[in-house]
Amino acid sequence: MSLAHYINGAWETGSGANVITVFDPSLGQPIAQFTSASSPQVDAAIAAARQALPAWRSTTPQQRAAVLRQFAEQLQQRRESLIELQMQNNGKPRQEAAVDIEDAIGTFRYYAQLVEDQAPQQDREVTLAAPDYHSRTRFEAVGVVGLIVPWNFPLVTSAWKLAPALAAGCTVVLKPSEITPMIEQTYGQIADAIGLPAGVLNIVIGKADTGAALSNHPGLDKLSFTGSNAVGSQVMRSAAAHCRPVTLELGGKSAIVVFEDSDLVQATDWIIAGICWNAGQMCSATSRLLVHASIADALTTRLVAALEKLRVGNPFAGEVDMGPLTTAAQRAKVLEYFAIAESEGLQCQAGGHTLQEDGWFVAPTLYTDVPATSRLWTEEIFGPVLCSQRFSSEEQAIALANDSRFGLVATVISQDLDRAERVANALEVGHVWINSVQAVFVETSWGGTKGSGIGRELGPWALAAYQSIKHVTRPRV
Repeated sequence: MSLAHYINGAWETGSGANVITVFDPSLGQPIAQFTSASSPQVDAAIAAARQALPAWRSTTPQQRAAVLRQFAEQLQQRRESLIELQMQNNGKPRQEAAVDIEDAIGTFRYYAQLVEDQAPQQDREVTLAAPDYHSRTRFEAVGVVGLIVPWNFPLVTSAWKLAPALAAGCTVVLKPSEITPMIEQTYGQIADAIGLPAGVLNIVIGKADTGAALSNHPGLDKLSFTGSNAVGSQVMRSAAAHCRPVTLELGGKSAIVVFEDSDLVQATDWIIAGICWNAGQMCSATSRLLVHASIADALTTRLVAALEKLRVGNPFAGEVDMGPLTTAAQRAKVLEYFAIAESEGLQCQAGGHTLQEDGWFVAPTLYTDVPATSRLWTEEIFGPVLCSQRFSSEEQAIALANDSRFGLVATVISQDLDRAERVANALEVGHVWINSVQAVFVETSWGGTKGSGIGRELGPWALAAYQSIKHVTRPRV
């Protein structure tokens, strides 16, 4: 992996200060090594994107749509190898890795169609109150954009940003996580395969210093970041210094609310999916369980049995329900929370310990009757750790769910759909599921309120985030 970085249509060896080792988390063993991109290489990537911008943004929506469909087709052709790479570098079970690849493919196809559908609106006349004036609307590319993506959903999160950015006519510098860079390099390989003009897509890999070189660079016109709140606040400061737009998709501490009329079998499945998918390493993990007091004990019994039956292990060793945590550091963080729970005297009903000597596995975990003062109730753990509280009324459930500095997603479970819809409307989040797993569709928005970020991914909102609106107005002749 010496040629790790894709700059101006060519692969380069890194010249940065860090030698980065990529691991298989199921084994805890290295699988690749490379040198990070240097600050001059980040400069070169942004310069290449700037040089490529005029020609790329002048292409027609139909031309850009054709390129996006080629990306989708190339991903489809690589599907099996990408699934295995996602399993190896992230530790995802095969079925989860397959969902990731289909998500990325679908995202490119969606934005190809969306930008084509928008084409007739270009230069459309605006109805004015003054009939002696004419005005038209133009959708134009924001410019050169920086995209910084995390390690928990590589290829997917980057597709959510890359596809609308290219559709809008922007040129891109993508910085994947140094933890999961291998699958992200596929985008550079596809760019080569389809003859994407040099500089339209650039990929630089590195640690925090590479990310800082990108986010602080004066040559960007916009930056989109998905990751932690701590880094997100730094990205926001750099955006403020340059007075440029920023999209931030940050953390979550999401609630799943279970009412007394719920089917406990279905509720158990939805709760486990919300906390154990991707081993809980999701900003959208519904890690706060709010359950009506009348069914709390019965639901807890079912949850404990279901959690203990989950097959946790290496996805290459057989069919599993949950893989390892993706990094040794993340496992250490989860173990710290286990220690905090013990020091706080929390009631551990399942899990609370590591699994296996090899790899970075932890047991799916449930703590019950966790007080709102607990760090496990208020802080994002990013692991398969579920905490529960009881409620006795709809109003109390809403108040408990909204009592968080985050506001990304929530789930409501009830057979009374009028109540479920009413509660969904009252929750201070960006997306609510009712009686469902976290089914994410490219047509709907993704993003949150409060500390969960700024702006929206997916749907037409993501395309709009990479477009500048211009009006041209003149007296009628």
